Amino acid sequence: MERYGGQAVIEGVMMRSTRRMAMAVRNPRGEIVLRTEPLRSAIYRGVIPRIPLLRGLTMLWDALGLGIRALMWSADVALGEEEKAGSFSGVMGWVSGLLGLALGVGLFMVLPSVLVGLLPVPLSPLADSLLEGLVRLLLVVGYIWGVGFLPDIRRVFAYHGAEHKTINAYEAGVPLTVEAVQAHSTAHTRCGTSFLLTVVVISVLVLAPLGQLPLMWRVLSRILAIPLIVGLAYEWMQFSARFADRPWMRPLVGPNLALQRLTTRPPDDGMVEVAIRALKAVMEDTRTQETPDGTPGTIL
Repeated sequence: MERYGGQAVIEGVMMRSTRRMAMAVRNPRGEIVLRTEPLRSAIYRGVIPRIPLLRGLTMLWDALGLGIRALMWSADVALGEEEKAGSFSGVMGWVSGLLGLALGVGLFMVLPSVLVGLLPVPLSPLADSLLEGLVRLLLVVGYIWGVGFLPDIRRVFAYHGAEHKTINAYEAGVPLTVEAVQAHSTAHTRCGTSFLLTVVVISVLVLAPLGQLPLMWRVLSRILAIPLIVGLAYEWMQFSARFADRPWMRPLVGPNLALQRLTTRPPDDGMVEVAIRALKAVMEDTRTQETPDGTPGTIL
């Protein structure tokens, strides 16, 4: 069975497989606008997907680019500006994405390290790493919890729930109807929120042997360790998803699923309809060749 993933966007959902992505967004007139694009075969179907650690880095980097473009496009469609949708997916889109990535690294990787590194009390390597991991976890959870109060973000979180419900319904083999999809859970083992918690846990294990370093070397070591931490986190996510139904795995993925309650909300039927439309579009085995820029938005 093909594995599908995706993300919530502004007033819509992006779904993707190893071959293509599809974005479905509801415009101000209540219509669903659909856009599809092919994915780069070298990243998803070449040699890279068979190389542990490296595949996680490349796929997540490409997913960052796809996510940026999907968000920019969805913002235009949600504002009723389909004619200019996609115009922000070039240099400015990448600049925004890189700035966001730098902010995330600074806030969730560097800041906890600096705060713990400034403590005047000597700590054992394990205690130092555990405390830094706890600060990192509090920052991640606090940030997600805080932004969840914003009305626009709450709608994005509801579309996130619609995305999970739709993929869960597909993987359960039920018909992709609004009623059938609504019966499924808003939690999924391969969720990006779960990935964040996994990164926090693995960072504790990877950084513990380093102990207490001078502040400059401490910060530098955290930045240099990011590729290894991200690669290991990706491998764990794939492994846990493969054995998610095993009794011994359920306690291990339980915290990840619980954290998703902060980033998902129960969707309404209209949101589920959008998610279904995106998944069906990405599942279609079309024979037409699409350009790298994607097909024009189509109102369905």
